[in-house]
Amino acid sequence: MIDYGKFPGLAGVYLEDSYVLAIAESADRLTFRLDAVLTPDSPAYHAPRPGEQYCYAIASLVFPHVKGIEWLARADRHYTDATGEEDLGNIDTLEVTDDLFVAEGDWGRVRIRGSQLYVELEG
Repeated sequence: MIDYGKFPGLAGVYLEDSYVLAIAESADRLTFRLDAVLTPDSPAYHAPRPGEQYCYAIASLVFPHVKGIEWLARADRHYTDATGEEDLGNIDTLEVTDDLFVAEGDWGRVRIRGSQLYVELEG
């Protein structure tokens, strides 16, 4: 479960039902590319399309200016949905203590130190 009150950068996004499409890592940045569930709090929100439960948009969950990334577990599982699209699962938990974030999902578990996060919508 994610306490969204702790993460103002996640306003308008619901991670638990969003799909991780890819994970990109560099020395000072970690990015999760998402098929993100938007909530009515997002300015890009629209009614769900036919056959969809939620409003989805391609987005990136970005941890910029990180001081350290430590993978506690990694999984290379891919999941295929009914339309044949692949993903890495969801972000099931996201916690923060001081300057340490811990994120976990089907793709693994990672500690991210010294960053703030934000969501960037594509398009």
